[in-house]
Amino acid sequence: MVRIGISVEGQTEEIFVKKVLAPYLVVKNINITPISIGGGVNVDKVKSELKKIAFNFDYVTTLYDFYGFSRKEDEETKGSLEQRIIDAVHDGVKDKLIPYIQMHEFEGLLFSSPEAIAKVLMDEQLSEWATEILNKFNNNPELINDSVETAPSKRLERDTSYQKTTHGPNIAKAIGIDKIRAMCPEFDAWLSQLEGLQS
Repeated sequence: MVRIGISVEGQTEEIFVKKVLAPYLVVKNINITPISIGGGVNVDKVKSELKKIAFNFDYVTTLYDFYGFSRKEDEETKGSLEQRIIDAVHDGVKDKLIPYIQMHEFEGLLFSSPEAIAKVLMDEQLSEWATEILNKFNNNPELINDSVETAPSKRLERDTSYQKTTHGPNIAKAIGIDKIRAMCPEFDAWLSQLEGLQS
């Protein structure tokens, strides 16, 4: 059994990992444990956090939103931010680390299934609403983010009864990891990396 510690942004991601991701990976002989960094994510805080947790696990990874990451540099990308994390961490952590930044935030994954959003939020009209948003972004949930006002969580909070820590993990569970992977190539690539650790 490979033991992976995952530093997550907050409570929503922590519940998602415990409720949805961990059961999916444990049958693949991967035991993943979430540790919340408590928001306010930046490279210095991540460096400190990963140093604290790294030696309790075989590997460490991260699940932070690109949207919520503070102190980003001009023209920052997902790849450059992940590289900055690698460059910043202590030498003893580097060989264990698989950094992952979610584009643009966790709630983007929920648009993998407009039907699941409608079902969990108990409003059948939301299926059409979410499908229209998805279509605007080439059917890729990871691309949904026009601005601060139109990030996936802002859309959900403004137009639905969405409650982050309750509905987020429940919608993800209703969708299932396989469907999210099929819709979200970056998320899929990250899980493939984690699955490769056991070989």
